[in-house]
Amino acid sequence: MTGRYVWQLHEVDEARIAAVGGKGAHLGALTRIDGVRVPRGFCVTTDAFRLVARTPALAGPLDRLARADADDPAALRTAAAEVRRAVERTALPGDVAAAVTAALAALGADAAYAVRSSATAEDLPDASFAGQQDTYLNVVGAAEVLRHVSRCWASLFTDRAVTYRRRHGIDDRAVDMAVVVQRMVFPDAAGVLFTADPVTGDRRVVSVEAGFGLGEALVSGLVNPDVFTVRDGAVVGRRIGAKSRAVHAAPGGGTRQAPVDPARQAQPALTDAQAVRLAALGRRIEAYFGCPQDVEWAVTGDDVHILQSRPITTLFPVPAAAADGTFHVYLSVGHQQMMTDAMKPLGLSMWRLTAMAPMHEAGGRLFVDATPHLATPAGRTAFLGMIGRADPLTRDALETVLARDVVPAAPDPAPAGPPADGPPPPIDTDPAIVTGLVARSRESLAALRRDIEGRSGPELFDFLIEAFAEHKRVLTDPVSAQVIMAGMQAAWWLNDKLGEWLGERDAADTLTLSAPGNVTAEMGLALLDVADVIRPYPEVVAFLRDHADDGFLDELPKLPGGAQARAAVEGYLDRYGMRCVGEIDITRPRWSERPATLVPLILDNVRTFTPGAAARRFAQGRERAEAKAREVLDRLRALPDGERKAAETQRMIDRVRTFAGYREYPKYDIVSRYAVYKQALMAEADRLARAGVLAGPEDVFYLTFDEFREVAATGRADAGLIRRRREEFRAHQALTPPRVLTSDGEALDGSYRRDDVPPGALAGLAVSAGVVEGRARVVTDLTRADVEPGDILVTAYTDPSWTPLFVAVAGLVTEIGGLMTHGAVIAREYGLPAVVAVPDATRLIPDGGRIRVHGTDGYVELLS
Repeated sequence: MTGRYVWQLHEVDEARIAAVGGKGAHLGALTRIDGVRVPRGFCVTTDAFRLVARTPALAGPLDRLARADADDPAALRTAAAEVRRAVERTALPGDVAAAVTAALAALGADAAYAVRSSATAEDLPDASFAGQQDTYLNVVGAAEVLRHVSRCWASLFTDRAVTYRRRHGIDDRAVDMAVVVQRMVFPDAAGVLFTADPVTGDRRVVSVEAGFGLGEALVSGLVNPDVFTVRDGAVVGRRIGAKSRAVHAAPGGGTRQAPVDPARQAQPALTDAQAVRLAALGRRIEAYFGCPQDVEWAVTGDDVHILQSRPITTLFPVPAAAADGTFHVYLSVGHQQMMTDAMKPLGLSMWRLTAMAPMHEAGGRLFVDATPHLATPAGRTAFLGMIGRADPLTRDALETVLARDVVPAAPDPAPAGPPADGPPPPIDTDPAIVTGLVARSRESLAALRRDIEGRSGPELFDFLIEAFAEHKRVLTDPVSAQVIMAGMQAAWWLNDKLGEWLGERDAADTLTLSAPGNVTAEMGLALLDVADVIRPYPEVVAFLRDHADDGFLDELPKLPGGAQARAAVEGYLDRYGMRCVGEIDITRPRWSERPATLVPLILDNVRTFTPGAAARRFAQGRERAEAKAREVLDRLRALPDGERKAAETQRMIDRVRTFAGYREYPKYDIVSRYAVYKQALMAEADRLARAGVLAGPEDVFYLTFDEFREVAATGRADAGLIRRRREEFRAHQALTPPRVLTSDGEALDGSYRRDDVPPGALAGLAVSAGVVEGRARVVTDLTRADVEPGDILVTAYTDPSWTPLFVAVAGLVTEIGGLMTHGAVIAREYGLPAVVAVPDATRLIPDGGRIRVHGTDGYVELLS
């Protein structure tokens, strides 16, 4: 059946993306907005493109492009170039040429036109494809327009467009190309405007960039544009660029560069009134499309023409709660939990249901609203003090917001009278308290495993709601909080007092080495014990090196020593198999689900260590701590009032060693419970998939807990919703979450304001004392870590699953972290000098280069 080959712009909108592509659909929609003037034109539809794409001349080149390896850029470029040549050599079918020629005649066949590519996967909310296909300006005459339509079709296969699609998981054959043909505008000034600040994300401002002549001078980077910042209908910022050249239409077609009169170069291309008018149009366009927009415009005399509008896809979204009209300040949960990756909907909803504080979702991440803590003077002081100890970058970001006086203020509440029973008694330094907490946690977990057995359907979800209440009860045990706080306060006391009395810096880092009961530190050492079992059996080592996949445990008993190796690995998984990278997201595969994840770490331990390494390391740490304690106590006794100071210090040493190890247990308990929840939920997902309700069990990852519950109850699932959620998750993965996010959309990460860092060094937060020099190993994937003894691990973040790698390195640098985050705690436990919260560390530190980590002073030197 013959398709329709031309649509007029005023006939199309977003409902016609499949026919006219993203750009054409948006331009058609723009024609419907009051006060927005769009140059007249039409779209050559995707039906016309498909006639060409299905010709025999294209079949072979398209097949070769589909087979080209994305990891072989040269092959990809060659295949893409072959497709482009084939498209441009293929004549437009007669019906298509006739339809385009007729449309041109109605607009003026001899006029000048802009011919723009408009792909169906373009100008979308999650992928703009900006600049991926081509635009041709000042195309004169019907024959030239027809030729440039073919060139636009061919630009669907430029190197950059093909690479972009591969990166976003979009099949080349799933994208069609339309072409927009519009009457050419010859402007006095042109440029772009953003209805949110493209750098900070602030939705309150409009940024207008302008230059003389056609906008191509800005797009190509030929000039530094004028930049007008508009807020609330007024220009609040202005930067005039050096506009030495401009792009104008050339006689007979095409464009040319021309110098700008020196007397005009420093003059603004727009008046303030024009900038405000453009900002108002931008807001009108934003309101129509419902999201911040990147708008191309041109001004001729008093007329403003809108040439294009697309969503700004790089902005971090704002939590839905921010729509209440009041100002909010949100803190990233991921930066506290050492997992800043995007989470799938089931992971997000499960964490919210089991978290201790209300949380808000944005961009596939979770945030907490800090506004109430910042509203009163006393609350603000206490909150900033707590945040500053953990992460000075977050504190700096908060202070940047607070300096603007935009947080709604409230008076401090009247002091409450003392509770009737008096203050809670201070906690004793008694190991039995920790033992009791762990025992009660294990009893509760055992009851969860017992009581969830056999439940399915609505009964399972009803049970889980009750289980979440027990989950919170265990985690909010006031004794647990007292133990954690007592351990932290004892460490702070030791650092403060020994610094004051002896000039010691970070003494607690040594005094807490090999503190008992740290379940995360024990996890890393336990994998050394697994390596000890495997090391004597070369056949097992060779098998693991060459053939291990997630079914390797079943194959091990066939090898000499394989039964012992299997028992050791399974014993490890029994205790730690619930862990994984990004473990706060329940949808992430656990080690027990993918045990092969551990194989590279085990093999590294087999190669790097000798038998008994775990026990030796723990004993060495304990001996260093005991020696340090003796040293500081002897030095204190020699001071005035030394016996008292030594006695107080001994009490604090006992206290920190009694309580510090427990700091890691609540997270272990959470993840242990998550493993039980997940096992039951995935059994339910398997049941629904077998029944044909879901295409596959992992479809439930793209549903919230409540949506999953509804599917289990009704036996009906929305496949379209699951598909959209997959697409949203892919878009969220490309975003970088900020430490602090405001309801205006401003994303802040804070800065170090220090003068004690050597030139060229990278500032960070000192979390584990000492200085170490070595080879930097930049690792972004735990399963691909390639480290040697003495290497320094450099990565974005570390959660507890990274601990087994810590035993093999000499130091740690991360982009995210704080004093009490897991990586910092374990670095201190293992005695690794560590600096965290180093912005862009994985980009600025070259893999394989030599660096020096100053874990006491908080900076990293690049040596080579």
